[in-house]
Amino acid sequence: MAAGMVTGAVAALLLAASAVAAPAYGGTPGGGDLVVGKESRFTPVSEFDPSDAVTYDTKKVPASARIAVAQWKNDHGMTIRLKVKGLQPHRTYGAHVHTKPCGEKPDASGPHYQNRKDPRQPSTDPKYANPENEVWLDFTTDSDGDASVSSKHSWWFRQGEARSVVIHDHKTHTGQGHAGMAGDRLGCLSVPFKHAAK
Repeated sequence: MAAGMVTGAVAALLLAASAVAAPAYGGTPGGGDLVVGKESRFTPVSEFDPSDAVTYDTKKVPASARIAVAQWKNDHGMTIRLKVKGLQPHRTYGAHVHTKPCGEKPDASGPHYQNRKDPRQPSTDPKYANPENEVWLDFTTDSDGDASVSSKHSWWFRQGEARSVVIHDHKTHTGQGHAGMAGDRLGCLSVPFKHAAK
């Protein structure tokens, strides 16, 4: 089952009705409101059967694995929550919000979303490529291959510029010249993130 954008009573129904969605959307980070919720099962890339969640490496992100992403709004900004189920156990992955939807090729999702854009791309300057200016969701799975992580920010996405969450091969680097790098793109979920309400 895939959940689209949810608000108000719909969010409450989603929380109560779906055992799959509940782990992703349960709770209210920062006491805020759920504005976007998306959940899906990874499938191998296929031009004939497009999916919102694709795996580019079925060993490290199995086709049976699941991913869920939620965006919460509060008085101070937003919280992004990522939950995964069924990945490789006891393994650290990198994960970030990217600017474009998932596609057939791993690089289709574009670069990381940045609140303040680095004028030099690809961005490897820790002044821009850092967990405060980007949405980093690195995680380490448990013995079942499951994990949950959240990232809080005092800013909101610009309209149409945050479109997916990408899972990478390893923990995100922070040093000069390789900040923000986390290895190959292993899987991707297209997410219709919301921009700030006017």
